[in-house]
Amino acid sequence: MDSATSELPARTPLTDAAETGLKIVIVGGFGVGKTTLVRSVSEIRPLNTEEVMTQAGVGVDETAGLTTKTTTTVAFDFGRISLSDRVVLYLFGAPGQERFWFLWDRLFSGTLGAVVLVDTRRMSESWYAIDRLEHHKTPFVVAVNRFDDDVSAFSLDEIRQALSLPEHIPLISCDARVRSSGKDVLIALVDHLYELAMARELTP
Repeated sequence: MDSATSELPARTPLTDAAETGLKIVIVGGFGVGKTTLVRSVSEIRPLNTEEVMTQAGVGVDETAGLTTKTTTTVAFDFGRISLSDRVVLYLFGAPGQERFWFLWDRLFSGTLGAVVLVDTRRMSESWYAIDRLEHHKTPFVVAVNRFDDDVSAFSLDEIRQALSLPEHIPLISCDARVRSSGKDVLIALVDHLYELAMARELTP
């Protein structure tokens, strides 16, 4: 992805009418755009635990294809977005490197749903995230972050097949730098959670 980023939105306080807070976790491989997504959609100044990448990470963190990446998340990112006057999402971006995966199970505690962010240049790094969410029985959607230098242009059908995603799991494209695109991903997740809740209510 190039260095261009969308203009940050105005930061607004939480409304008095907000009554439903939902914890959402954003997971995916190293450098897929999780921090960027949280930063672009958050209506508050996001909490980031980014540190500059150093020589100590050489040979430990897989950086192939990430020539412009200079920082990395070492704990989690946190942001907040109001989808309506009453519904607020609390966003937790998980670290992508394998050496920090032990933090994921704790982040999943109390999580209502998740977004798996995918980079088609490094698609295999998405499998662990999907596996852990399925293990925890956490509902999720998959969002393909379309990078400027990705020339593969795989279709969503091709990506669904490569990830062995069942048809009932939503799969959409996004640009993590753009607030409206990131918001569409979160709305897709909330819609998915609503459909699952309705299906449970109709089950005898």
